[in-house]
Amino acid sequence: MPLKKLVFLGSKPVGYQCFSYLLEHQSHLGIEIVGLLTRLRKEFGDGNDLTQLAEAHNIPVLKSLSELPKCDILYSVQYHEILKPGHISKARELAVNLHMAPLPEYRGANQFTFAILEGKKEFGATIHKIDSRIDHGDILFQDRFPIPENCWVDDLYQLTLRSSVSLFKTTLEKVIIGDYTATPQQQLEKEHGTSLHYKNEMADLKIIDLAWDKEKIERTIRATSMPGFEPPYFMMDGKKVYMAP
Repeated sequence: MPLKKLVFLGSKPVGYQCFSYLLEHQSHLGIEIVGLLTRLRKEFGDGNDLTQLAEAHNIPVLKSLSELPKCDILYSVQYHEILKPGHISKARELAVNLHMAPLPEYRGANQFTFAILEGKKEFGATIHKIDSRIDHGDILFQDRFPIPENCWVDDLYQLTLRSSVSLFKTTLEKVIIGDYTATPQQQLEKEHGTSLHYKNEMADLKIIDLAWDKEKIERTIRATSMPGFEPPYFMMDGKKVYMAP
């Protein structure tokens, strides 16, 4: 039986861990990784260079989406570009994405921040089909877990990182052989709600108004104080005054 050809798109620690697992198990899974498309994210520190990992295993490193080859499965894990129909059609069987948030609640970016700002009690990770809209395709697998009380954004990120990698590993063989039931997200929107957020929203979310009540200020600090990024702040005399955790 011929090996299934797979192209991996991804970055960040979650992408690195998932790609590493793919490389270690491709023979057992009956796949051949025929391409990697990535972008090095320096804010996540050393040890997450997917390009270096691919080159060590003689995996072709693609320069752009225009170089996507025909494949059986296209698997995206925290890839930074939106795939268009022409890209998605490169996958003969399935184009799938691992999204570090529960769907349909949190499509797009800044999902950890909004979950804390909105006082959510539950979060999770989702594997879904890729269609032409952002994080919109049918859900294949999902893991949900409780958000700890007074959770900080980095803590929620770390919990979701572990959940995401675990979900990737435990469902990978089923994704490859097609052993899943696809659930349209629209069927879940009434129960869970839905939203779509963009990266450029974060700048405004960090601005604190000292007229807010204490609980809102504290929640905003927990939701926007991510190590390696600009902390939340309030304005005084035209200058930013940062709120240290």
